Amino acid sequence: MTDSDLSAHHVGITVDDLEETLPFYRDVLGFPVADRFDVSGEAFSTVVGVEGASAEFVHLEAGGVRVELVEYGFDATEMPTPTLERPGASHVGFAHEDVETFYEGLPEDVPTTSEPQTTASGSTVLFVRDPEGNLVELIER
Repeated sequence: MTDSDLSAHHVGITVDDLEETLPFYRDVLGFPVADRFDVSGEAFSTVVGVEGASAEFVHLEAGGVRVELVEYGFDATEMPTPTLERPGASHVGFAHEDVETFYEGLPEDVPTTSEPQTTASGSTVLFVRDPEGNLVELIER
């Protein structure tokens, strides 16, 4: 297999409450909903490795990247609040032409790790948290 055999399809984020989290990605980040569907059955349970699994999915379009929010149909183990320095940490990053203006327009209830910062590489970066604490990076180069 060569690098050209693969291409990005989506970035998936598992959430506890889809109805609570969706407005952040749709309204605050401005990503339109592309699709919404449910999945269940034996093949789905097998592929995710969870007996009796079912899930509700929402796909959003994010400038050429599909963001997939998924809520499983049962209570899952709650993860600790994500931090960037631990092995296995993840975040999703989106480019923005003016991170400072984006920051100034954020609703007051959207938590950030700091005000936008310009790093030694010349990138202006802002990390925000979605309603479930997942890290989302906004970067301006």
